[in-house]
Amino acid sequence: MTPAKGTLLSDINSPEDLRKLPVEKLPELCRDIRQFILEVISRNPGHLGASLGVVELTAAIHYAFNTPNDKLIWDVGHQAYAHKILTGRKDIFYTNRTYHGISGFPRMAESEYDAFGTGHSSTSISAALGMAVASALLNKKNQQSIAVIGDGSMTAGMAMEALNNAGVSKSNLLVILNDNGIAIDKNVGGLSRYLTDITTSQAYNRFKDKVWWLMGGNTVYGANSRAVVKQIGNAVKASLLKRSNLFEAFGFRYFGPVDGHDVVKLVHLLHDLQNIPGPKLLHVITVKGKGYEKAEKDQTLFHAPGIFNMETGELKETQCKNQPPKYQVVFGKTIIELAEQNPKIVGVTPAMPTGCSLNLMMAKMPDRAFDVGIAEQHAVTFSAGMAANGLVPFCNIYSSFMQRAYDQLIHDVALQNLNVVFCLDRGGLVGEDGATHHGVYDLAYLRAIPNMTICSPMNEEELRNMMYTAQLGGKGPFAIRYPRGRGVMLQWKTPFAELTVGKGRMIRDGKDLAVISLGHPGNVALEACQALAHKNIETALYDIRFLKPIDEELLHSICNKYNKIVTLEDGSVIGGLGSAVTEFVNDNGYSGVQVYRLGIPDRFVEQGTLEELHHECGIDLEGIVHAVVEISKK
Repeated sequence: MTPAKGTLLSDINSPEDLRKLPVEKLPELCRDIRQFILEVISRNPGHLGASLGVVELTAAIHYAFNTPNDKLIWDVGHQAYAHKILTGRKDIFYTNRTYHGISGFPRMAESEYDAFGTGHSSTSISAALGMAVASALLNKKNQQSIAVIGDGSMTAGMAMEALNNAGVSKSNLLVILNDNGIAIDKNVGGLSRYLTDITTSQAYNRFKDKVWWLMGGNTVYGANSRAVVKQIGNAVKASLLKRSNLFEAFGFRYFGPVDGHDVVKLVHLLHDLQNIPGPKLLHVITVKGKGYEKAEKDQTLFHAPGIFNMETGELKETQCKNQPPKYQVVFGKTIIELAEQNPKIVGVTPAMPTGCSLNLMMAKMPDRAFDVGIAEQHAVTFSAGMAANGLVPFCNIYSSFMQRAYDQLIHDVALQNLNVVFCLDRGGLVGEDGATHHGVYDLAYLRAIPNMTICSPMNEEELRNMMYTAQLGGKGPFAIRYPRGRGVMLQWKTPFAELTVGKGRMIRDGKDLAVISLGHPGNVALEACQALAHKNIETALYDIRFLKPIDEELLHSICNKYNKIVTLEDGSVIGGLGSAVTEFVNDNGYSGVQVYRLGIPDRFVEQGTLEELHHECGIDLEGIVHAVVEISKK
């Protein structure tokens, strides 16, 4: 799929082509880009709302700056579709987020215009500052560094650390704050209220209008422009906002807020900002989903809506009757049941209430469920503080994002043996979001931490019982890890039952070899055992349930019965279940037992459907059967 012939976009293949257009043509080009994004993403799902919101900003940046010599970094990268379209990937944009296609996020290996790979939030200012310092040291005098960061990402501690450092660095850095009031769910916290105060200040906006009048129309730039820029630099003062400016306090020169959808005015302003030395912050107001009414009205739904009818906005129906629920929904409904029984239970999430289904508890028990914004480190220590004072926090964090709070997990929770229940959503491969979002390292990095209990449910009933067991008291840090997507049970709302921590179970007996699985992959392993029986290979299957403490009694019985053991996990083969079983075999002198590990290989796995990626990694039905057949021949 390519842009319609005759449109301005059809002739734009690079920023060099873009800069040949008269500036007055940019609004028309932006309409073409927005239409093209809608046409492609309505058929090939991706992150729609964020990219629609920055079409004009993207065009203005590439028009005003000399990319790729000037370094442009998109924080998170949800919003980089227009960027990809304008930087040589227009004709392959239809492959976005598909297997062997282009990534849904900026990726250095993909294009020289992707100055820095992103996928997690709040990294852009640090990276851009590093590039600005490198430019100075390498005497690249004509190189600019630009970071585009959303107001949601700005809440993270890392962004604040970078602002603090950049403000005193005197580096030639431009931070563009893309303020649309929403990340995936609506933004929360003090910074969000602060930005709202700026954007709604009548006094400030009168000043802003005056500035635009001075700079607009047929203004001749030069001395007058420098005077105007100086006014903007001093604009946000206590006399206007009744408080000091946060960004000026960090040492930045602050400009804005400005209309992020007026592409012509943005170009003029960006040209002027290039001539101002030192760290600068441009505050741009945009609308997530801009130009598509359905996306503007329901910004959370159209963040990444899946396949939809572009004309009506109707989403393709994916929910079928007699289909198991998603693990996320089971979590959301189960925590409410548990909280109704146990008044000490609270819920915490860093900016993902809808994705993890904690929004259900927030609606029913608003005083006991907390969205802390994009702040995983804070979420963990905040939970630790509540646990230290007698509550039982269920801290729900996507597996990939949990990596950001590793020190807090060790220092603030595990070291003090606090009963924080970590529900690690999106464990394993997650599909089209690719390498930045796969949750494949959690089993390995959690297993090394003392006092941790680590478990993973094979089905919805197991998830409920693990959550029930975790909140009974005295358990210490307790991690429950489950995948993105649906479980396997239609009648999943079963009575709660306490599990014995550190105890696994046999699912199926067999005489030839044993498969030990952890979590949801055990369902595929069971299918594989049944298929192997038709090949006259009788395979036993054990669901280990708990990676730590691991069921040593069960492992002894397995090692005494089988000399070939296959481990199966949807995590890294280094450090997870396979490593734990291998260590047990070696430590206990089972010299005749050979362990074969199936899992995620020691490389970064790119994007694709779950089916494609599981097949690539050899952990789908076909891969498991093939591996066991080959192992049985040895």
